[in-house]
Amino acid sequence: MPISREVHLITRPNGMPQEREFEIVETNVPDAADGQVLVQNLYMSVDPAMRPRLTAGQALNEAMMGGALGRVVQSKSPDFAVGDLVTNRLGFREYFVSDPKGLSKLTPAEGLPLTVHMHALGMTGFTAYGGLLFIGAMKEGEQVFVSTAAGAVGSIAAQIAKIKNGYVVGSTGSDDKAAWLRDEIGLDAVINYKTQPIRQALEEATPKGIDVYFENVGGEHLEAALRRMNTLGRIAVCGMISGYNEGQAPVRNLSNIIYSRVMLRGFVGTDFMHLQPDFQRDMAAWLREGKIKYQETVMDGIASAPKALIGLLEGANSGKMLVKLAE
Repeated sequence: MPISREVHLITRPNGMPQEREFEIVETNVPDAADGQVLVQNLYMSVDPAMRPRLTAGQALNEAMMGGALGRVVQSKSPDFAVGDLVTNRLGFREYFVSDPKGLSKLTPAEGLPLTVHMHALGMTGFTAYGGLLFIGAMKEGEQVFVSTAAGAVGSIAAQIAKIKNGYVVGSTGSDDKAAWLRDEIGLDAVINYKTQPIRQALEEATPKGIDVYFENVGGEHLEAALRRMNTLGRIAVCGMISGYNEGQAPVRNLSNIIYSRVMLRGFVGTDFMHLQPDFQRDMAAWLREGKIKYQETVMDGIASAPKALIGLLEGANSGKMLVKLAE
């Protein structure tokens, strides 16, 4: 019966979350019963989509939910053996007992670090892949704009657009991230929205307009993009992080979707599960060939999880934010 630590939300945040609104709680985890497995989480995923659930959806004084990668350390299920790697939605805790439902066995990609399954080769990368190519229906050589292009999802979407020979513009919030997007990723234009007014900068960066906008921000970014959308353009709405803490800024030109016949659609990764085999094949090849690059910000230990989430929302991370729990 291992002792496990887990992260509880004890007070709902008003605006940017504070570390005092979380608590690290120690619990005793039972051994696996018949048909169950005991899992030790190795890495936890920290994602912007967690913020809205802190306001509504995440129960107080219970272990928080989140994506994780773990190892089976005890099994009484015929479906899993000790040592199997599994992905799960039971992150923000060190150990847990589960039946096989909700666990997915992971076979690590040969020649790639295990952590890529938490971002580029996991749901993060899959969200970018399907959001750009299925929801956004990007065609070869089109004009593409990606907001938060240095983030975990945005950076993959931007690189896939380059692989598809697009003209790609990305926005980000720091000079260091902008330099990475220009020098390492090779985007055609990069906007630091904290030093350049997004409306004017996007107009200058998109002389041929925008065919596909991969939306992660909302507010002023969406308003600026709507001004530049080409006829029959597509906006794939993955997130709107600008409003997660303080509420969305108004978008005053939504009527542009009428005049330019723009498709604007929100989505989640489960909308295109049929693309998983194509994604796994393509992304593994792109990673091995060096066509997809990534950054990771890895914090150590369960106690750092609240700080990791707050840092993510403040833009302190480069690429994917992870918390390492065990080897």
